[in-house]
Amino acid sequence: MGKLPSVSGRILIVDDDECQRTTLAAMLSECDFDTQIAADGQEALERLAAFDADVIIADLVMPRMDGFELLRHLKERGDLTPAIALTSFGSMEKALSAIHDLNAFWYLEKPVEPRAFKILIERAIRYKRSLQKTDELKRELSLSGVLGDLVGRSPAMQQIFSLIRQVAPTSASVLICGESGTGKELVAREIHKCSSRGDWPFVPINVAALPETMVENELFGHEKGAFTGAIERSAGCFEQAHGGTLFLDEIGEMPLSTQPKLLRVLEDLRVRRIGGKHEIAVDARVLAATSQELGTHLREELYYRLSVFQILVPPLREHKEDIQPIADVILQSLNKKHSTRVTGVDSEVLDVLHRYDWPGNVRELRNVLERAAIMAGAGSIRLTDLPSPAFGTSFGPTTKPSPGYQASRMLRPGQPLMKLEETYIKLTLEHLGGNRKLAAKMLGISLRTLQDRITALRKVAKTAPGS
Repeated sequence: MGKLPSVSGRILIVDDDECQRTTLAAMLSECDFDTQIAADGQEALERLAAFDADVIIADLVMPRMDGFELLRHLKERGDLTPAIALTSFGSMEKALSAIHDLNAFWYLEKPVEPRAFKILIERAIRYKRSLQKTDELKRELSLSGVLGDLVGRSPAMQQIFSLIRQVAPTSASVLICGESGTGKELVAREIHKCSSRGDWPFVPINVAALPETMVENELFGHEKGAFTGAIERSAGCFEQAHGGTLFLDEIGEMPLSTQPKLLRVLEDLRVRRIGGKHEIAVDARVLAATSQELGTHLREELYYRLSVFQILVPPLREHKEDIQPIADVILQSLNKKHSTRVTGVDSEVLDVLHRYDWPGNVRELRNVLERAAIMAGAGSIRLTDLPSPAFGTSFGPTTKPSPGYQASRMLRPGQPLMKLEETYIKLTLEHLGGNRKLAAKMLGISLRTLQDRITALRKVAKTAPGS
């Protein structure tokens, strides 16, 4: 496993001992940090007027103005620059006081060990950058109601944005809950982008879309020759997400046999590839999502490990006031995708969109708008551009029978139960444009169960007389 990407930054060293501050400055210069020095707290404040430091390293005991007074000045004026307190052997109580009372980032005992010094500096810089990102996003949200690809001015969505801002700078695991199509992966991506890991990989994996036998291989990777077909070494998702974020979608579908192994990796931050003899250190933040009540699907200890912080994404029917701004953003992206020139939706269409309950949530809204945008081509979307089967009713001139009429013809009394099941699955998939994940949700079964039933029905169809 390679090292995490190095970071650069501006460091201010404050120490009355000339030998000590020169030694620390030399250590940092070797790592290409932009470094300045000050002999006491007063000189440090003067330097900070012209030097935008990412990290302040301050001795706690100095003449004129000591480290405690410097940290107190910074706290009172709202300066969030992380400060590392330097303390002599046996002065642990003073260091802890600086951390607890004056918001110091952490402390180091003299003499400073170079490797620990560099690691702590890099962590402090990443923390500062994450705070800056959060502040920038907060300003953007107050103006636009948009956070990356997430859109909404409603109280429900503003609460989601607030939770993202709170948890992003931390290293906490997050469990994102919500119905299919609500945008759980978008929430995960924004947490990643708003964190200090935002410049490194975001690796998503949909557990429900994988056969049970492939889940461990995808997560942990394998060595060459580990099993039939393993012709070369392969890194798993944990290794791919090193330094960044691993997103486990539909975590409730995780096989029970894999859950203890996942829990161990989360606790030890080490993985062993399938067929491997050695463990590999990994540094990946884990975010998980589910569209179902986890209940007995997850082992209790794994559930608590993944749900340190929870975010519940509301269904679209609970914040319909966001439909117009969401539609505006979706149409902008669709114009780029299809080279259309759609400017928006007219008032009648907006009224229809508000009256519909959106069982497929934002994903279904996007599908409806994509079809309508292609039909319209340019200008505003009108009622005649809407796909009426998507709403279970008819808008404008159309000769297509309603889904209810189709169902009454397809589901006749006296048919075998298996035929009825096949027909109903087909009808549901047609209604949802082939979206299996949403179909499973509407049918009240897991995606894997739906896929297994489709496979079984196909086998029966092939062996049927006359096939």
